[in-house]
Amino acid sequence: MTTNNLIDIARTIPTPDAALTIAYSPIRLDMAGRQPLELRLTAPATGDNLPIVILSHGFGPSFYVPSKDGYAHMAHFWAERGFAVIQPTHASSRVGGLPADAEGAPFFWRERVTEIRTIIDRLTEIEEGAPAVSGRLDHNSIAAAGHSFGGHTMSLLLGAELHGETFRDPRIKAGILLTAPGRGGKDLTEENAARFPFFDLDFSHLTTPSLVICGADDNPHFTPRGPEWHADAYHDGMGAHALLTLDGVGHGLGGIAGLDAKETEIEAPDALEATKRMTLAWLRTALGYDTNAWSSACAALTGPASSLGSVVAK
Repeated sequence: MTTNNLIDIARTIPTPDAALTIAYSPIRLDMAGRQPLELRLTAPATGDNLPIVILSHGFGPSFYVPSKDGYAHMAHFWAERGFAVIQPTHASSRVGGLPADAEGAPFFWRERVTEIRTIIDRLTEIEEGAPAVSGRLDHNSIAAAGHSFGGHTMSLLLGAELHGETFRDPRIKAGILLTAPGRGGKDLTEENAARFPFFDLDFSHLTTPSLVICGADDNPHFTPRGPEWHADAYHDGMGAHALLTLDGVGHGLGGIAGLDAKETEIEAPDALEATKRMTLAWLRTALGYDTNAWSSACAALTGPASSLGSVVAK
């Protein structure tokens, strides 16, 4: 089957038509004791009461540097269909992040959580930096999505606890975890358990309605458990309502950071298209904009698009 045929299959997952968007970058938020936090905001050109998605990038391997400018496929797709997408360049980024000798380096996992909270705290200021969007965002309709280490960041904000400490932000109404880290501690290799003590999350406290997404061929080097490790949040979290597994792709889900990005181990436009459409459907239903969007997307995935992956739900 040709790539074009596979993309056509992915397009049987229904979505609204795309509309014109506008983008502002960089929007800078001053933060005490450090350099400003830089953001990209992509939003529909028209419409009011726009729901918000905050998209958290991963840490990235040494040859790929994630920032507010990555994940264009996802950000534009969501924005073209009604969402205002805010992307920070996190403290952990080697482009515009915090210095390598700053406290918490190089992962800055706690600072990343603070950055997301700062975005939510200062939405009005963000709007003021984007005149064509000002007054058009719904501050009570916020979703959080994160890829890889960004999934760790968002897991905390969705309710997962770390050594008894909670980071949940009730202003976030829905979540998406894209190939996020699973349990730490004894589930990791000895070397990685020592290197990543902040992976030792208790997902049982993850209560915000969330979608967990995994690549069937994602074989993490952190753990001997294989691809299933990335599904831990679904199995343990009471708020993790659904698990989407995409076939034939690994950690990059076929090109989530960009089809031509160095981080993309397998370029799979069909899987990427399915990811965009399924996540959009989840957001539309979870935030109350279309009660049938998620069920319709799942019906397509179990029907004409069944070759692309599968969904299980609680």
